Amino acid sequence: MQPVPFNPDSDLPPIPFDNDVCRLAEQLKRTGLPWVPHVGCFVWDPEHLITPAAPFPNHIYFILSLPRFVEIFGSLTAIREKLVWLPTWHQARLLCLRHGLDPHAIQKTSNPAEELQSLYRLLRDALTKP
Repeated sequence: MQPVPFNPDSDLPPIPFDNDVCRLAEQLKRTGLPWVPHVGCFVWDPEHLITPAAPFPNHIYFILSLPRFVEIFGSLTAIREKLVWLPTWHQARLLCLRHGLDPHAIQKTSNPAEELQSLYRLLRDALTKP
């Protein structure tokens, strides 16, 4: 069976894959948000280092086999350095709670991308405060 790529016109994305989400995740990374690569994480490959075509738009990958990512990058440290973690809505809320933030403080919206972006901004702002 041939792989069937994600179709943004008909498939429902597990997370919003737009550029704003990716750039905010990159800002979170720069704040030093701790992340240990593991199965179940979505990651963005901004430098297009992974040669197999991404299953999702925007060079987004899902870590299903951590050994495969270690094979590509050489180590967990290299994965962390080269890729950008895209926390899901659930992971972003858990991160807020872990950092003493109230995830309910964000404005609820009918747009899932905007809500995820608000959670990312809440985390980013808290992590950049002195």
